[in-house]
Amino acid sequence: MTTAAREERPASAGRERLHAAALRLFAEHGVSGTSLQMIADEVGVTKAAVYHHYKTKDELVVGVIDPFLDRVAGIVERAHARRGWRAQAEAALSGLVDLIVDVRRLYVVAVTDPVAVHLQEQHPRLRVVAGELRGLLAGPDADDERRIDVAFFLAGLVGPLGDPQTFHVPDEDLRAHLLDLGRRFLLGRRR
Repeated sequence: MTTAAREERPASAGRERLHAAALRLFAEHGVSGTSLQMIADEVGVTKAAVYHHYKTKDELVVGVIDPFLDRVAGIVERAHARRGWRAQAEAALSGLVDLIVDVRRLYVVAVTDPVAVHLQEQHPRLRVVAGELRGLLAGPDADDERRIDVAFFLAGLVGPLGDPQTFHVPDEDLRAHLLDLGRRFLLGRRR
């Protein structure tokens, strides 16, 4: 389904409740440790009601991740509209940091859970959007060193989001610090 088609038809309240419950359980038990029955119980519906929305748990995982992907695609699109690499990279960086702070739990599950990572590798749209985001952050004619810098930064974002010792940090403080780190690490040196 295209992004436009998704935007035309709002997500059902039932689907949103499934997504929220699934995400809570995925964060607590991992995708592998969470059954469709557990999700149904968390929402207070039958397993058949879950199957009404999704045929498999894999489809449900992708359904939970797709709204995040839609937002990343929007960040990429807005960044591409800027002139010059630094402006594009700044827009991509600030959009990404805003997004992941808003959806901390989802980002941690999407980046660290082996099942979620595997499903994303099979998701063609994700590969394209993630590749475009990496390209915006790395810049034109990026060498291997620059690609490693970008990969290191993106992988490093999960640390402060998933570390219990930083859960107490207010969103605005976390956002400002991550953005500052990203600017220094990715934009600090002249290209």
